[in-house]
Amino acid sequence: MNAARQAKRSLVSGDYVMTADDFAQIAATLKEMSGIVLSDGKVALAYSRLAKRLRILGLSSFAEYCAMIDSADGADELQAMLAALTTNVTRFYREPHHFDTLHDLFLSDLAQKARSGERVRLWSAACSNGQEPYSMAMTVLTAMPDAASFDVRILATDIDPNMVAEGRDGTYRSELLDPVPPQSRQRFFEASYDGHLAARASLRELTRFNVLNLLGAWPMKHKFDAIFCRNVAIYFDEPTQERIWARFAQCLHEGGHLFIGHSERVSGPAERYFEATGLTTYRRRRA
Repeated sequence: MNAARQAKRSLVSGDYVMTADDFAQIAATLKEMSGIVLSDGKVALAYSRLAKRLRILGLSSFAEYCAMIDSADGADELQAMLAALTTNVTRFYREPHHFDTLHDLFLSDLAQKARSGERVRLWSAACSNGQEPYSMAMTVLTAMPDAASFDVRILATDIDPNMVAEGRDGTYRSELLDPVPPQSRQRFFEASYDGHLAARASLRELTRFNVLNLLGAWPMKHKFDAIFCRNVAIYFDEPTQERIWARFAQCLHEGGHLFIGHSERVSGPAERYFEATGLTTYRRRRA
């Protein structure tokens, strides 16, 4: 069967044969694992990213690679494939209007809630390498400098363990902090190795990193006051998007806020739970 598969025309010119069947299996596996839809227009991207894995593994074709990820011993490589095909575009204070809104929420409501002894929880639901949750933490500490003294925490999760590890490490090349105002950069980061900057303890105290697949179980026991899930749903098909929005609605306190990406819109049954309050910003309706 492998010989017949190899004989088929490769979709991409290169060192390895990738047939339509190979790509279809990879796309189906990725969707099943993560909900991400790998369209036919992403063939070249999938080839270029996974060809590196074939070289590392010493394989000669994508047919062999597909057989590996489909085998009982393929769990580790499935995770490597997921990491290779996941787009981790992020930066500090990306879509800054969301952080302005979060700052205002603490000034108007959340700081008082925390100081009255209540729990305040924020969630960065696709945190990549930590730049989003640390931006959230800087925003919180700017509005409420003593936040760490109260029950205020930020949960940062991502499907890619490599990104979660980078976020937990909290060390970045200095140029990545260009969007951070100089005063905040000095306050919240310190010099590390080779010109890198590391998040100070004040940021780390507020932030907890964990691996989480949005299509899987959500083990969190308490509801959130704000959820950031930006530029993630665009990679899902419409039914998956609608399920995710509905799950977020159930995880938010009434009056809590959902922040999504610039080309995303809440849709489906979840629409009845949300009202738009600003650019790609939604509030959980009160009963």
